[in-house]
This record gives sequence, C-alpha cells and structure tokens, in this order.
Amino acid sequence: MKSYTFPIEIGPDEDRWFARVPELEGCGAATWGHTREDALRNIQEVAQMVIESLIEDGKPLPACVQESAEPVISINV
Repeated sequence: MKSYTFPIEIGPDEDRWFARVPELEGCGAATWGHTREDALRNIQEVAQMVIESLIEDGKPLPACVQESAEPVISINV
C-alpha cells in the first residue's frame, strides 16, 4: 500500500462549499458539498478515484502529489 498526499483548495461558494485539487482538476478532481465537511469528504473520494485511474493507466502523477510507502494520516481542523 502507498499513501498519496497533495494540497487542496476549499471554500464557500454562494450556498455551498467547493473543493478541488488544483493540479488534478483537469482530470476531474473538483466537487462541492452543502457543508465544508461534505466538500472535504467528497474531494477525498474524487481524488482517490483520479489517483487510482492515473496509476492504472500508467500516467505520471503531478509533482504536487507526495508518495509515501508508509501509511499516513491527515488531520483537518
């Protein structure tokens, strides 16, 4: 198992929250949620699908993606 970490952008957008991975947005890594927590949960799922797809297709990951052979956790406060 490998762990992948990368920066996201999240913020309010009228009556909902947007979330995106700027360097993966061209691959579909953007979403929204009714709350900040929803948007964070949704971008996690979308980013995982995008990263898995890139790996399966043998495409390189952007430089912003940090790869680790060890499990990592991320705490968002």
